[in-house]
Amino acid sequence: MASFPTHAQTAETDVDVELVLAVDASRSMEPFEQKIQREGYIAAFRRKDVIDAIRDGVHGRVAITYVEWAGSTLQRTIVPWTLVDGAESAEKFAAALDQPIPSTQSRTSISGAIDFSSTLFDNNGFKGMRKVIDVSGDGANNNGRPVAEARDQALAKGITVNGLPLMTRGDFYSDWAVKDLDVYYSNCVIGGPGAFMIPVNTWDQFPEAVRRKLVLELAGITPPIQRADWTQQGNLPVILAQDKLMYDCLSGERIWQRRMQDWESR
Repeated sequence: MASFPTHAQTAETDVDVELVLAVDASRSMEPFEQKIQREGYIAAFRRKDVIDAIRDGVHGRVAITYVEWAGSTLQRTIVPWTLVDGAESAEKFAAALDQPIPSTQSRTSISGAIDFSSTLFDNNGFKGMRKVIDVSGDGANNNGRPVAEARDQALAKGITVNGLPLMTRGDFYSDWAVKDLDVYYSNCVIGGPGAFMIPVNTWDQFPEAVRRKLVLELAGITPPIQRADWTQQGNLPVILAQDKLMYDCLSGERIWQRRMQDWESR
């Protein structure tokens, strides 16, 4: 990746948005699921409507970095900060993503992903009108500090946190999962001006969810409120941060502790 242009220069480059794509690489993600995630983003950056969303901005350019995460100290930058301003640079970003997928790691720390991503905006060579962390994952926080604390600290820095909850877990991991991961994300993960999430129920929905999410994020469009149970045929619901219910944001930690206690008692 050393030869890939990052534009991390002393003078800051004005962009419409600085976007961190923080993607789950924890052990619950099977290799084929990791592959679907990568291919979904690769395909999205080759879509005309995504490129048009970038070009139609005030500056007509954005800065993007792609990060994979697992436990609280397990984050890796797959593609560093990159200026994307049209079809050619979008293709270079897509090509940089098209590389062998590293092995998965244990635990799920959304708080660690947010904390790590928040530091990436410092001295990155860009000055965005918006700063966004986009978190995708298939489970609740069960490692590191409470996720709501990390989210609130990011919001205090002027960062918006969006989400892509993946409600695609198989039976093997069902005992570790929180119910209604979309509700968990709505209450505990996303936040900030215009924050939203798009829940994914099956892997065949993932490419469209990524495409739609990127268009909204890159264009700075605040989508209309849609409830989780409202689904027009062919559409995925977009749920805003203010569409909240009362929810236990430590539910992931409680499930982990209970499962560990069950395991130790055997």
